[in-house]
Amino acid sequence: MIITGLRGVGKTVVLNLFAERARESRWQVAEFEASRNDDAHFRGTLFSVLRAALLQISPRQRWTDRAHRAASALSSFSVSAAGLSVSWDVAVEDGLADHGNLSMDLTDVLVTLGEVAGEAGRGIVILVDEVQFLRKTQLEAVIQGIHKTVQRKLPITFVGAGLPQIAELAGDAKSYAERLFTFPVIGSLDESAAHRALAGAAEQEGVTFEHAALELAVQITQGYPYFLQELGYQAWEVAEGESISREDVEVAREAYDAKLDSSFFRVRLDRATALQTAYMRAMAELGPEPHKAGDVARSMGRESTQLGPTRAELINMGLLFTPSHGYAAFTVPNFDGFLRRAIPHLEVPTTRRRGRRDDGSGTSE
Repeated sequence: MIITGLRGVGKTVVLNLFAERARESRWQVAEFEASRNDDAHFRGTLFSVLRAALLQISPRQRWTDRAHRAASALSSFSVSAAGLSVSWDVAVEDGLADHGNLSMDLTDVLVTLGEVAGEAGRGIVILVDEVQFLRKTQLEAVIQGIHKTVQRKLPITFVGAGLPQIAELAGDAKSYAERLFTFPVIGSLDESAAHRALAGAAEQEGVTFEHAALELAVQITQGYPYFLQELGYQAWEVAEGESISREDVEVAREAYDAKLDSSFFRVRLDRATALQTAYMRAMAELGPEPHKAGDVARSMGRESTQLGPTRAELINMGLLFTPSHGYAAFTVPNFDGFLRRAIPHLEVPTTRRRGRRDDGSGTSE
């Protein structure tokens, strides 16, 4: 499966839970967080985590013929990651994971590892966070490799987590991805679950949440798990006695906003350029819902074609996603409110115009 959702809803927590359950069942966990690296770095990362999985399932001194073959596949797979110091002293086997094609090579690796795991009565789960940062070739390779292990009924599975555009990206990478994976969506908690999240934790410490306090907390946080966690902490800090009142939540709200602004929100805004910041601020001016590229551009006094690269950059950075064609939305809940607080007025930076230099040799501002 590939779990999708906005920032702060608990996707990584679910991956960690799956890792615990896998280990309890004596399955080996190969996990990493995706980043925008080239295919050589991707090969190096996979080689490291899958080699560890092989050695955990089958120690080198006890290798069977299948284990030797899986090790050879990993050696061939690592060759294209030259310069990353990921190789090991296992001979390669001609024709195995040496095609020079990432999808074909990874498929050979996963199939041979699956055969080893099956022989040992074990299994391997590959857990990848921030899947949206995989390049198309990398996502395609993972999908193709897992598809082959599923066809052969080998004990290897994959769970990824990422932003909402993942389902579309996976479908673009391989048409059969929507049949191979489920795409559960994690969002805000409903009122009942949000109440349990706060009241249940407090009850374990002998403290009760008044119903009015819970209602206000859900109203403020809109049920987003991370926000509930932060508001619950701040309310706990200001409350006295054995109950948390609505007034306690009201008093805690300022500290709650300040904490989110200084960490959860600010760390994302600080990554943006002046033009990217202006684009997001223009979106915030239009409201929290998804917006058309043309509407954002008009609010900035520009043409949408001028701002197309900026919009694409923000999507690639994981700050925006496209819930439907032509629309973009924030990946962080309530980010529009933060932007209006942090940047009271929309200011669009001046553009640099290209023109011929006086000597005719090139372009200038």
